[in-house]
Amino acid sequence: MALTDLPQLPGLRSLPVLERPDLVAAPVAAALADWPGASGVAVVEIDPELADTAAMSAAYDLPMEAGANCVLVAGKREGEERIAACLVRADTRADVNHTVKRLLDVRKPSFLPLERAVTESEMEYGGITPVGLPTGWRLLVDARVADIDVAVIGSGLRRSKLLVPGGLLVQLPRAEVVEGLAG
Repeated sequence: MALTDLPQLPGLRSLPVLERPDLVAAPVAAALADWPGASGVAVVEIDPELADTAAMSAAYDLPMEAGANCVLVAGKREGEERIAACLVRADTRADVNHTVKRLLDVRKPSFLPLERAVTESEMEYGGITPVGLPTGWRLLVDARVADIDVAVIGSGLRRSKLLVPGGLLVQLPRAEVVEGLAG
């Protein structure tokens, strides 16, 4: 794929992610190597201090709706823990107390504690992405993510981001597209 065919956003230099595994966390690189859609994914280097979606949007003059955030949620039912990654547009919030609770069939869902999220995902805080998560975790994707022309998501590292067409994100392995996942 030519550089001009890669997803692009103003102010960011798109690079083919498959040629720059050094710019993504190890589990992300492994997952991308096995995913046919990876050829349509770009990686961009950023200042790690701008890893937060709001900070990056402001610094690069990007609309919040161009971002997609991945939050990790866990809950238990009959002693069994259930974990899901929820991918939602950055201008929305995952409906953890209703939709996610129902989908996971748990009593009380909560965000995975930071230290545990980082350790178990093998990704840095501020860079957690739906690509390359542990196989036992569900991947819930809000249906509106598909409408993002070029979505900015984590790369597993704070110093870079992935640029992915929203239509490609809903095709990630194990993705469950959910209407109303976010509000």
